[in-house]
Amino acid sequence: MKNVISRLAAAGLTLPKAPTPTWNFVPFRRCGNMVFIAGQTCIIDEIPVHTGTLGLDLTIEEGQRAAQVCALNTLAQVAIACDGDFSKVTMLKMTGLIRGTDDFAMQAKVLNGASDLFVSALGERGRHARAAIGTNSLPRHSPVEIETIFEVVLCPKSW
Repeated sequence: MKNVISRLAAAGLTLPKAPTPTWNFVPFRRCGNMVFIAGQTCIIDEIPVHTGTLGLDLTIEEGQRAAQVCALNTLAQVAIACDGDFSKVTMLKMTGLIRGTDDFAMQAKVLNGASDLFVSALGERGRHARAAIGTNSLPRHSPVEIETIFEVVLCPKSW
């Protein structure tokens, strides 16, 4: 966990407290060596820090910062799911939902805010497949929500 924390600190970021689900779902589910993280929005301490619609009242850069908060919340959930041991974690897939106007078409660029953070924090183990999907509404008026899938290596690959 120290490598991830120090990499975040070098970028001027800290791992937040993992958000608690407001509705009827769990924040993550482990199945074998897979960890499925529920959708994470851009809240800190249960308060939305970014709201709005891309292409209307938010710029691409603001959307990228919102995506970055979603990624930080995801890492906070992963820390709990994996007992703080990021050394065994590899990111596999991210699906990003971006709230935008009907003609907004830069979802992938907005989602780079999260992708860049995952690679910065996890190195090569943060590279992932992904989908960027446009939508007209998200919980709490969030501009971005991401859901992710991670693999947890339970023993060295050389075994």
